[in-house]
Amino acid sequence: MKKLLLLLLLVSLSFSANAQLAKELYKEFLKYGTFYTAGDINNSYETPTKSYFVRTNPNGGLYSIPDVVDGTEYNPFDYRIGFGIRKLARFDYEVKGTNFYNGTENNVALDAPTAAVAGFEYLFHYEEQRQRGDCFKNYRYFLRHTGKNHILKAESRSEGNIGFQYNSAESRFRLPIGKKFSISAGSILRTHQQAFGYNPIEIWLNETDANGNPTNPWYFLGRQNGYEDVFYESTWTDPTTGDSTTTQDWFWTNPAGDRVADSDLEFRETIFPRLMNEYNDEIYSQLPLFMEIAPIVGFDFYHYQNDFWLHFYANSILPFHTYVMGETDFTYGNRNNWGKGGLIDDHKFEQWTDYQVGLMFGTKIGKNLGLYIEGEYTQMWGREIFNSSFGLNYTFN
Repeated sequence: MKKLLLLLLLVSLSFSANAQLAKELYKEFLKYGTFYTAGDINNSYETPTKSYFVRTNPNGGLYSIPDVVDGTEYNPFDYRIGFGIRKLARFDYEVKGTNFYNGTENNVALDAPTAAVAGFEYLFHYEEQRQRGDCFKNYRYFLRHTGKNHILKAESRSEGNIGFQYNSAESRFRLPIGKKFSISAGSILRTHQQAFGYNPIEIWLNETDANGNPTNPWYFLGRQNGYEDVFYESTWTDPTTGDSTTTQDWFWTNPAGDRVADSDLEFRETIFPRLMNEYNDEIYSQLPLFMEIAPIVGFDFYHYQNDFWLHFYANSILPFHTYVMGETDFTYGNRNNWGKGGLIDDHKFEQWTDYQVGLMFGTKIGKNLGLYIEGEYTQMWGREIFNSSFGLNYTFN
């Protein structure tokens, strides 16, 4: 009997503890959170005028009435469909745009060092979209915990339509100074896929043998992709003088045997650029992921009143980057060390500073006039990302 009572007591305590844990998890993670599915469908872009070309009539010759072909590019409708769950606190000056979340919102909480409230915030969003016939997959996974003296943050983001992919995790010590200002410092771990400064096709084309002759003539790339160049001669006779001129060149056929260029020059200007980009993409895809760690500092100032608000913040990743994953030669520190033949002699790793600055300002001048300025600038691995808006509002009584 005692064993049974003890067992019941343990089960009761376990149930109570689990219930309390579930209650705390709900309070921290799910309370005020929103699960959503959303999407949109739109007309795809169409050129304002149609494009036509002529094709030789298969039942006639070059000087027969040709077939007129509609060469206008028609794309299927654009769409976006996604789902997610989010819990992001809005600052007082942010107004919820609609009654429903649709996955396109961009809260300041995703970028500002300090959150509008303490505790956990998160965004887990995934979507698929089609633009001008091309399909992409996008996602953004964001998790942060803000306390009085700490900031912990992890993020993974991919924007398929612009080829942007980014992963990071950071830990900072936070020091509030008064109620409106705080500074923070810590470390950030980031990854990137791109090999900056490295141009594989340029290096491949500039390889030479012991005699200084090119090892990889440019037309080798066409042959490696199934194209064939065929030598031919063409003779033209002047009807007045009777003099003849003979020229030599190569025409090109694609892997299906169709003639796609009537000369080497035409092939270089039309087909070859695409082959160059495909070659680079293939080489880039073989490179491993790059991961680096660096110190990060930031500050955040936030003041809000109904007729005046100012939110000014900045983050700076300091020039003490250390790569912990990826081939050293292809890291961002060697972005300026690549020449036509490869890495230059005596190259040195170059440090750099990445940073982000944001400003949200608004004021009401009297009862009718309002002014606002909002903007954010980010520089990351030499890339600039910025957006801004400003305006003047006058309301009639």
